[in-house]
Amino acid sequence: MQRNTCGPIDLSVVKIMLVDLTESKGRVVRMENRDQVIGGSGLAAHLFHTYGKPDLPWDDPDQPLIFAVGPLTGYFPLMSKVVCGFKSPYHDQYAESHAGGRTAICLRTAGFDALVVKGKAKDLTALTLGSKTLKLTNVNYLAGDGAYKTGKLLRRMTGSQSSGNRSILRIGQAGENKVAYACINADSYRHYGRLGSGAVMGSKNLKGIVFLGDGIQPIPQGKEYRRLFKDIYDKVTATNMMSKYHNLGTAANISTLNELRALPWYNLQRSTDEGAATISGENFAKETLLRNGACSGCPVGCIHVGMVREMFDVENRYLYRQVPYDYEPIFALGSMLGITDQVDLLSLLDQVEKVCVDAMSVGVALAWATEALEKGLVNEKQTLVPLKFGDYLNYKYAVTLLSERANDFYYALGQGLPVAVKEYGGGEFACVLGQEMAGYATGEVFYVSQALGFRHSHLDTGGYSYDQKGLDWTVDEALEFLKTDEVGRVMLTSMVSCLFARGVYKDAVVQDMLNSVGLYNLADNLDSIAQHVTRMRWQARLCTGYKPRDIKIPKRFMEVDNWQGKADPAKLKALKDGYADYIMTMLD
Repeated sequence: MQRNTCGPIDLSVVKIMLVDLTESKGRVVRMENRDQVIGGSGLAAHLFHTYGKPDLPWDDPDQPLIFAVGPLTGYFPLMSKVVCGFKSPYHDQYAESHAGGRTAICLRTAGFDALVVKGKAKDLTALTLGSKTLKLTNVNYLAGDGAYKTGKLLRRMTGSQSSGNRSILRIGQAGENKVAYACINADSYRHYGRLGSGAVMGSKNLKGIVFLGDGIQPIPQGKEYRRLFKDIYDKVTATNMMSKYHNLGTAANISTLNELRALPWYNLQRSTDEGAATISGENFAKETLLRNGACSGCPVGCIHVGMVREMFDVENRYLYRQVPYDYEPIFALGSMLGITDQVDLLSLLDQVEKVCVDAMSVGVALAWATEALEKGLVNEKQTLVPLKFGDYLNYKYAVTLLSERANDFYYALGQGLPVAVKEYGGGEFACVLGQEMAGYATGEVFYVSQALGFRHSHLDTGGYSYDQKGLDWTVDEALEFLKTDEVGRVMLTSMVSCLFARGVYKDAVVQDMLNSVGLYNLADNLDSIAQHVTRMRWQARLCTGYKPRDIKIPKRFMEVDNWQGKADPAKLKALKDGYADYIMTMLD
């Protein structure tokens, strides 16, 4: 396409708000090396290299909590994510978590590419940031409150005039009590879920962050930008490229993976079960779906909100709750725990939302605890409730106990399964791949990609998808796939694109988009810069103590069958060793 020479937009300068909670002050920092960091994942890693303290513990007040958007945020559909960078309470190493909602648009229209929060507030505090606003408010009255009540009161605090261009992040009891996988709730239905960003907020006495998108974002001029925007918009709305995410959402994966014998059940003791029919995406859509929602700047509407009715007094009066669901919580709180009733599952998920803890980690942790109780490694005096597969009421209570760190057992469990198994045993059936597993018992490539991947996430690469192709792969072929696919995803998470749109946002399209907003050098050197960002990100992880060669894959992953049979231990070890060696080259 022709380069856009119209309009006064200059995205080459990155604008950061640096807030020190200890000093109760903030200042604007500008940097001009956009071409070296892109935004999102790259900008967050750069800011950690700048402000982070690799040798200090995760909860040291000087450690930064970073929120970063990308150069295309607000300019194109689905450029709607924010990358949160922090030193994790789970492994005390640099980590990322991503979320949608309204935050990306609000941060951009407030005039910033990133927010960096350092220090620790004297009292429980809410931070408000807008184009002309920086305010710290004492919210001690919210101590111990869950995500729902906290969000409601923070909305009242900021007033109705900002309701259409406001984003609210908040933590619940789990974050205040520094559970290692406490999450941050973003605008009720989205989450910075994995690796404990909520505990980092809790360690800073930061109960909530309110972003006011009250500024003006100029739009590129000229026909090429308008043509490109329309073309992309039409692809994501008028074709079937994104229809899966709008219709059933990722919950559609329940039926598919169950049929493939790749859906974890009962702490991964099985990979298929007839109970999948009642918690399938199709059945959720039929029985409990209330409405769809969307992140700001996204026309797809992949957020699926279910309805749970609950009796709240002795006169049989009912209220209903709106609970967001998708594949990951259905797997973790459904099949992994043997819960096959939709209403029971949503009720359990509602409790997870209230205390604000990562759904995948808490579900997998409770599945391990259930099997450990069955095997006699722990007893009911420690679990406080008789954990049993399928018993959602006791699991609901256990979620509360864990978020409150009620005793030594729940304190250890709240530190993550690697800590719990050191104390109680049962490591051979702890479903940990770097952190508590995602819901894909698909085979060796996924197991290695999550166990060693940067975020220990199924979205670090498409290993789960590679397994499902059923290829007769060699170790070299799978390793090349993991390396190449990772760089492509890092490029998108630096933009920051929703990864659901990766089929739309191919390299050539992204280059056209960058040209349309005047980032010509970034467009011309996209691949080499993405590789640089990948190395920079890994260096942030490695310099904080990550040792990929020490990662172990538990025995349970060797025992479970899928449609291809059991995993091949020799191929898995060779792929794991090869990927670990590749990661270590990032230090060069």
